[in-house]
Amino acid sequence: MKNYHDTEIANLVAREETRQLSTLNLIASENFISPQVRAALGSVLSHKYAEGLPYKRYYGGCEAVDEVEQLAIERAKQLFGAVWANVQPHAGSQANAAVMLACLRPGDKILGFNLNHGGHLTHGATVNFSGMLYQAASYGVDRETGRIDMEEVARVASKEKPRLIICGGSSYSRDWDYVRFREIADEVGAFLLADIAHPAGLIARGLLNDPMKHGHFITTTTHKTLRGARGGMIMMGQDFDNPLGIKDRKGVIKPMSALLDSAVFPGLQGGPHENNIAGKAVAFYEAGTDAYKSYVKAVKENARVLADCFTKRGYNLVSGGTDNHLILIDLSNKGLTGKEADKALSQAGIVVNKNVIPFDTKSPFVTSGIRVGTPAVTTRGLHTDDMEQVAEWIDIVLDNTEDEGALQQVRKAVTAKMSGLPLFSGT
Repeated sequence: MKNYHDTEIANLVAREETRQLSTLNLIASENFISPQVRAALGSVLSHKYAEGLPYKRYYGGCEAVDEVEQLAIERAKQLFGAVWANVQPHAGSQANAAVMLACLRPGDKILGFNLNHGGHLTHGATVNFSGMLYQAASYGVDRETGRIDMEEVARVASKEKPRLIICGGSSYSRDWDYVRFREIADEVGAFLLADIAHPAGLIARGLLNDPMKHGHFITTTTHKTLRGARGGMIMMGQDFDNPLGIKDRKGVIKPMSALLDSAVFPGLQGGPHENNIAGKAVAFYEAGTDAYKSYVKAVKENARVLADCFTKRGYNLVSGGTDNHLILIDLSNKGLTGKEADKALSQAGIVVNKNVIPFDTKSPFVTSGIRVGTPAVTTRGLHTDDMEQVAEWIDIVLDNTEDEGALQQVRKAVTAKMSGLPLFSGT
């Protein structure tokens, strides 16, 4: 067979690698994976179809991938202190969808974190399946403090009587009170889902509150602070009989874990991506090392220092700072929209994302804020001493959004700094 070479894709991959190497990546939901994770993703495991669960497949030839997936499950359970895990979800959204499919019926009520205040699409947004299939109510942050208003959560839960309460967000910079959320869930007879997609790595190493003993269900992505292959996962700290009374063929009520497994496959997905699952397994192994613990400590400390640098320069930070890996910046007092800031920073080689802020008066396509995070730059080797420079570059750009010369000057400095660093520094 003639050896074809797809130069178009090869050139685009090379271009993307150059972009990643030469820019400052402050997107809070992105990270750079280790060579071991990349090797697993590109391995022959990508060839194998393996519908079903380990040792319970619908295809032959699954001897090796059964062990790969079981190893990923065991490592996840050990890392997070879970009693059960499903590592097949292709993304965090599918993980959340599986939980809802397993414990809800269409039309049931859910209570989630308001998307405009920092929640996620799958927490009840009207444009998402969660808002289309279920009756969605929401809670938000206090206008003055920018923090979750737990009294509002209790009031809304008492009024709406949801079947499921979701805590967790995609642009909330503070820790979560899982104990109080569980108390509220118990008061109204609701399940509690803790979506830890963003801070999972910090939680795994004890740097933030742990939801495992308090949430009925824990979902996460595996590629943000966990720094693994892109994907999702569901865990439980305690299994229990499903409240719907669904029975197996012997007439025994199935445990909730069995309903969750069935919700993932065949409920939502077909065959799992075993190469991704291997990449998750490698990441779980890495997350248990001393080097990774030092890394996530550095992620958190870099975020804290960067937040302080912004505050000193007169920026308004939603909630006043950060407990985790991200910062949400309100640009209203700078006379800029998030869209304008995003564009100017991109021209200067600094990658962020425009983001709505609580009580935003601008649309999600424009926004009044930007979100920045430290997982990716910490992976590349930046430390607290570098955060002052990062804040200074951003400040220069946002003060000179229409000055092409100033933007290019910052871009040259950013390129000089970042091009000398590997994507994965080994920390």
